[in-house]
Amino acid sequence: MPPESMAETLCRTAAVGPFFSVRTNAGAPREQGFLPLPELYRQDSPLALHKRVEVVATRLGTAERRVAASLVHQGLAGRLWSIALAPAVLAGRVPDLGSDTLWWHPARSVPDELWLPTSSAPPATSEEDVTSRLQAAVLQGHLVPLQRAISTVCPISPRLLWGNAASALVGALRVLDGWCRRTGRREAAERAATLTASMLDDPLLHDSGTLDPAAPQFSRRSCCLYYRVPGGGLCGDCVLRQAGR
Repeated sequence: MPPESMAETLCRTAAVGPFFSVRTNAGAPREQGFLPLPELYRQDSPLALHKRVEVVATRLGTAERRVAASLVHQGLAGRLWSIALAPAVLAGRVPDLGSDTLWWHPARSVPDELWLPTSSAPPATSEEDVTSRLQAAVLQGHLVPLQRAISTVCPISPRLLWGNAASALVGALRVLDGWCRRTGRREAAERAATLTASMLDDPLLHDSGTLDPAAPQFSRRSCCLYYRVPGGGLCGDCVLRQAGR
């Protein structure tokens, strides 16, 4: 039997939930209104990111751009971690999320806003190899340039944004952990927690909070500002919630 393609792996891992789903069929993304995702965070031409922040601000009913910018960042981080973490855990492979492969649609929402029409990923040789590929694909490939671009849209703390990235990673872990345990994949659930802990040891994330991998739960050292959205509240891992206790 031939080895499973990356597209087949991604179709299989989409069963975890909407945030883990990405379109994989062949086609012409730009003709359908998709953009290469890195165009969203081009610092020399941030129009797409400005528009995205404005759209989210309108949907949330907030006039604070930094609140909308923070939640744009956290939502995208959650999508990127999800579509990379699940295949890493369940198949030992990290999809290629490079600038010429992953596409984004500004007018669509989860799970229809991402398209990966071509992707390849050889099997990793070790857990350390999987970790390094996740770092390259998500952290360095997307979240570092996104963090820089968000900061050009409006003043916002890098510490807050890296807290968002860590929180989004653990959020993906919680969903994946629950799915793995419900479907009898205990070893995969444990592997997901181990990989997440390894990612949180990265210098960009290691000061963002504390992970309890057994739960799994996370206590972050910053706040995503969701409490400032009309009708919003405190997230489960928010530093303000811990301070209140």
